[in-house]
Order: sequence, then structure tokens, then C-alpha cells
Amino acid sequence: MSVEFVVSVHDVAPATGGETAEWLAALDARGVPCTLLLIPGPYGGGPRLAEDRRLVACLHEAAERGHELSLHGFRHEGVPGGPPWRNAVNQVLARGAGEFWSLTTEHAAELLRQGLAELNGAGMDVVGFTPPGWLASPGTRRALASLGFAYWTSHLAVHDLTGGPSRRMPALSHRPGGAGERTGARLMVAAARFFARTGTPFRIALHPADLARPGLREAALEAIDLALAAGGRPVTYRSLIERGPR
Repeated sequence: MSVEFVVSVHDVAPATGGETAEWLAALDARGVPCTLLLIPGPYGGGPRLAEDRRLVACLHEAAERGHELSLHGFRHEGVPGGPPWRNAVNQVLARGAGEFWSLTTEHAAELLRQGLAELNGAGMDVVGFTPPGWLASPGTRRALASLGFAYWTSHLAVHDLTGGPSRRMPALSHRPGGAGERTGARLMVAAARFFARTGTPFRIALHPADLARPGLREAALEAIDLALAAGGRPVTYRSLIERGPR
């Protein structure tokens, strides 16, 4: 049985429209469907997603080609509050952008509703959520369930909110500019090869900043190509959840 893997394109917003298009072109050339993680609020100095008609049209076209649209926070920036240890984890794992890491149920639900409303206004139907940095507070998880989301993702798993089991699927991701960037790129390629050959479901996360580093772009695409060559089957989060456990 071929191993399933998910490719996600993160931080999709007007400020990163060019990078999103570049990743989509590379994935379309390989016949790989991806999950596009949308930031509906203002991000990176740009407008709200729904205000960029060209990007909205691009995303609708991508959905028609088999890519999934999913929610990725509201502004993708840290929210003050929370105990010191959570703030420390936020800085280390999400570079301070862990928007949903310390939120109460009520605050998380408010932001999630705002995000859904923005996307629904642009004609986009989403069923899943990936918090910035893969960091979600207990309150966020309760809010997701109450609002009818089908799944959310963490760094190590895809969590089914429809009653099915969570799926352990480690995510491989670059950290541009961080310590050990080159070593991390080599590890991504090696891990993708290992997971595909051993039948371990996994994920590859693509970020806009990866494209500013040619070595990171090449490593990510090599990891995808190796997974495909080893018989890996690319799927979106939504199709994974809708199909149910094998």
C-alpha cells in the first residue's frame, strides 16, 4: 500500500501572493494537490485576503484543480497574554507568531468566526484549521470543535474533529535564517525518503520565505519528488479526513 503524504502551502495572503503562485506552479507541474493555508486578516503589511481580487480568483482556480483551502489563523501574529512558559514556547517554535497558543475558548472562537466570515464572504468554504506554528491552546481546540471544523493540525498529527482517530503524521518544515538551516534542509530530504520507503505517513510544509533561499526551495521539491518516486500518494487534509481511517 502506498504511503500518503500531505503538502501544505503556508501563510497565503495578499503579501505573499507571488510566492503562493510559485509554489502552486511547482506542485501543479508534479500533479501534487496541496492544502493552502489562508490568512484572511491583514498580514505582512498587505490588505485583507478578500480585498485582493486577483488572489481570490487564483485561489478559486486552485480549488477547482484539486487543491484545498484551509484556515491558518486570522492575522498570524502573537496575541498578548498567557503564562511565561507558553510565551517562551511561542518564541522558540513560532517566532512569536503563535496567535492561538494562549487563547481562551471565547477569544479563540471570536477570531475563528472572524476568519470564517472573511473567507465565506469571498466564496471560500473551509473545514480545517492549522494554527500558526502548529500551536493551539486547549481553549482553541474546544472552540474548533464547537464551530464545526472537521480537523485541525499540530506538528506531529492531524486531529479529526468528526469522531475519527487522530493520525500521526510528522511535519517536515524549513526554518529560513535559523541555526542549522543547511543541515535542516538535508534532513528534510532524508526524512521524506525514509518515511516514503517505510510507509510512514508524513507532511511537507512549504513557506513563502523558503523561496528566498534557493537551497531550501530545491530541498523541499527534492523531498516531494523522492516521495513520489518511492510510490507516495499526495493527498489534502480534507480528503484524508473525508475518506476516514483505512
